[in-house]
Amino acid sequence: MNKVFEKGLEIRKEVLGNEYVENSINNATDFNRELQEFVTTYCWGEVWGRDGLPRKTRSIINLAMITALNRPHELKLHVRGALRNGLTEDEIKEVLLQTAVYCGVPAAIDSFRVAKQVIDDYNLNS
Repeated sequence: MNKVFEKGLEIRKEVLGNEYVENSINNATDFNRELQEFVTTYCWGEVWGRDGLPRKTRSIINLAMITALNRPHELKLHVRGALRNGLTEDEIKEVLLQTAVYCGVPAAIDSFRVAKQVIDDYNLNS
């Protein structure tokens, strides 16, 4: 494995958690293995691994974009990652309120619902 993949794997585990990432990698099939390698190398190694923005800021951007795309499964992962990256519940709330204006109220309502479930679970298990 190359250095960028290894760097991406480390960052991905730090943000999303070892268990989730290990399951994603270990359960990859011939069909989706290349996608896992691509995501780990380019998303996490090349982009998240850059020095230009702190992880907290990257999490804010991701929450907004994932809300705009209305991707609740990914939002769950990235709300948990945002908490691990130091965002507070109030900061997450502010991001989602901002998305209501620019992405639409229905997308924000769904994101608030998903985020609340993840935050409650995170606080229960922390």
